Amino acid sequence: MLKSLYIQNFVLIDSLDIQFENGFSVITGETGAGKSIILGALGLVLGQRADGKSIQKGSDKCVIEAIFDISKYQLEPFFIENDLEYDSDTCILRRELFSSGKSRAFVNDSPVGLGILKELGTRLIDIHSQHQNLLLGNTHFQLKVVDVMAENEILLIMYKKEFSRYMGLKRELKELEAKAAQTKQEEDYLRFQLGQLEEAELNAGEQEELEQEQEALAHAEEIKGALYKISQLLDGEESGCVQLLKEALSTAESIDRYYPKAKEIAERIRSAYLDMNDLASDADSQKEDVEFNPGRLDWVNDRLNLLYTLEQKHRVSSIEELIAIRDDCHKQLEEINSFDEQIAELNRLISVSYQELLQQAAVLSAQRQIAAQRISEELVRMVTPLGMPNARFQVEVSPKEEPDADGLDLVRFMFSGNKNGDLQPVEQTASGGEISRLMLCIKAMIAGFTALPTIIFDEVDTGVSGDIADKMGSIMRRLGEKMQVFAITHLPQIASKGKAHYYVYKQDLEEKTVTRIKRLTKEERIKEIARMLSGSSLTEASLANARDLLSDN
Repeated sequence: MLKSLYIQNFVLIDSLDIQFENGFSVITGETGAGKSIILGALGLVLGQRADGKSIQKGSDKCVIEAIFDISKYQLEPFFIENDLEYDSDTCILRRELFSSGKSRAFVNDSPVGLGILKELGTRLIDIHSQHQNLLLGNTHFQLKVVDVMAENEILLIMYKKEFSRYMGLKRELKELEAKAAQTKQEEDYLRFQLGQLEEAELNAGEQEELEQEQEALAHAEEIKGALYKISQLLDGEESGCVQLLKEALSTAESIDRYYPKAKEIAERIRSAYLDMNDLASDADSQKEDVEFNPGRLDWVNDRLNLLYTLEQKHRVSSIEELIAIRDDCHKQLEEINSFDEQIAELNRLISVSYQELLQQAAVLSAQRQIAAQRISEELVRMVTPLGMPNARFQVEVSPKEEPDADGLDLVRFMFSGNKNGDLQPVEQTASGGEISRLMLCIKAMIAGFTALPTIIFDEVDTGVSGDIADKMGSIMRRLGEKMQVFAITHLPQIASKGKAHYYVYKQDLEEKTVTRIKRLTKEERIKEIARMLSGSSLTEASLANARDLLSDN
């Protein structure tokens, strides 16, 4: 419920801070006093778009803040989903508009986008105006009314879950069939690619080894000559360093008896001599292993050319990447071979889900048929006293060809205001006044089955008076026993039914005119209802009549 509304610098409102209570409240005031301005401010804090023109002249910023009691609305999932701070009792919506045209929105002091503010707003307040009466002809709204009366909430949750699964399976099948069709077109090419890559018998690291071998084979003579030269320089009979080291070792050993340091020199020379001797032996041995092999070089060149050709074709630069492509071809061909099995399994799951969907839809349909009959009878009973004695109303529930997110039922509200008139869709035959009364009765009817948000009836009593207005007021008052209800009205019969009465008026200040709102005392209320009965000139008769109206309530 709406606990309070604060407005600052909005159109004709310089500052307004009003508290509200539960039950049925009425709002009255002379035409042009500013009731629509208050509704406009409320609309902005509920997420409607605005511009800088809404700001009071001479101000740079306006602020609108509404505080709600949300203890009965079970809104925690919404707050969690949108990452908002949740208070199980109170919710504060605030909107700030700037003369530059920019605006900011907040939920519990956390900044939010207008989309979130608007979605939350629809769960908190339902502003029922002449424009909203168009909803009565909306098939989705009609179905929602039937489901509320049928108490289908749990059934719908189960059905929608299965429908989501069913549609997910169908999407998966469609994607798989498209993928299968595309890959089957590529199957021959994949097999050709795979054949080439498998025939190449690829081995990781092979390319680097072959490139090194190619270099060695291509320069065999140079390598052999270089190794021979190394061997001669190390261990040649005339000038090899091994022989020189051997001679140096003998010389060092010849003086170690009388020069002790010569022993260390001798050890170092011996170590060098042994290393050089081994190195000379290795060079000579490797020289013998190097041979010029034209046949092997041709094979290595051919093998490398094959690898280079495959790499160029597949736009890669290594055997490892070619191996990855080969393995991917394997995988794709395995998928192609398994597509038929996957498609068959998906079709089986879809069939099972579809049958489950039909069964759940049948249960929904049965509940809706019962509720449809109940709504038809109850609504006629409620609207007959509201100046519609010949009204006939019927909720038609007909099957659709295929189930959708709402089930298998197409719901239409059929109406006739004349005794012998044919039933036709309500939006085609009911007048504006008839639709207003039908909507009032529908909302009163469903209020006992679901936690409705606060309802504001904005002059839905237009075109009625007297006894009909009195009965409409009684419906609103009974509705107020279940929830918070406001009625903006010009009719004293409705105004007298309110538990609380708020009066909107203009006040002329020295420099400007402003809109004010106040809750009327008992005596002020008698005078306001008397004014509504007789006009600006209060008479004893109108005052007495006002007291009678209030005493009856």
